Amino acid sequence: MEKLIITAAICGAEVTKESNPNIPYTVEEIGREAESAYKSGASIIHLHVREDDGTPTQNKERFQVCIGEIRKRCPDVIILPSTGGAVGMTNEERLQPIYLDPPPEMATLDCGTMNFGGNDIFVNTENTIIYFAEEMNKRGIKYELECFDKGMVDMALKLRNMAYIKDPMHFNFMLGVIGGINASTRDLNFLVNSIPENSTFCVGAIGKYEFPMVTLAIIMGGHARVGFEDNVYLSKGVLAKSNGELVEKAVRIAKELGREIASPHEARNILGLKINE
Repeated sequence: MEKLIITAAICGAEVTKESNPNIPYTVEEIGREAESAYKSGASIIHLHVREDDGTPTQNKERFQVCIGEIRKRCPDVIILPSTGGAVGMTNEERLQPIYLDPPPEMATLDCGTMNFGGNDIFVNTENTIIYFAEEMNKRGIKYELECFDKGMVDMALKLRNMAYIKDPMHFNFMLGVIGGINASTRDLNFLVNSIPENSTFCVGAIGKYEFPMVTLAIIMGGHARVGFEDNVYLSKGVLAKSNGELVEKAVRIAKELGREIASPHEARNILGLKINE
């Protein structure tokens, strides 16, 4: 079984310091949390950025500064910016991080529209997905295909057959999100059995489901996503002090199950990213 790629989703767009005071907002805090995850074994940093007061933003300049801070601390880590942004943002707002110089190696590509609870709708029309994919293709950016439900997998496969999305495909299955598929063994198997054999996949889950679903992913030969974006607790009732603590727990589980941890260099090989020697 290939080595395990661990992605750390260090802050997200919605979770706040009210949930956990260690959630990073400032450039220095984002750099600190990325470094803690990297030193603990994460080879990918999934990056949202915030204003200093915690307001989510897709501002290109803010991404550039935060990425610079992460690069100072973790020169070889893979940085995976979000193009999801936050509910209500326009396509143009959301896409700003792919226009950095140099462009990121990877970026997220959400594969469908879903209810996010209450009156919130996260809108990703077919045309939006095609537009995002084409813009990433122009810049040589590999997409992580964000799938919150089975229909999103089907959309990604349809667009692959139409040549908008390129092989090999890399999926991120997010389980237990309101409006999406459940965090269960049955449903994860359903998703994994729906993707092409030459694909790779990562699994993340919300709250108490994070580590059970990550454990299943490790056993199934997939990859793991942990971090404050999805879950702020190390165990029941115990707030995590850092993203690094969450990554360390994933590493411990992987080692117990016989999976070695991939370095950023090894992760690039597994994902088919360009490697600068």
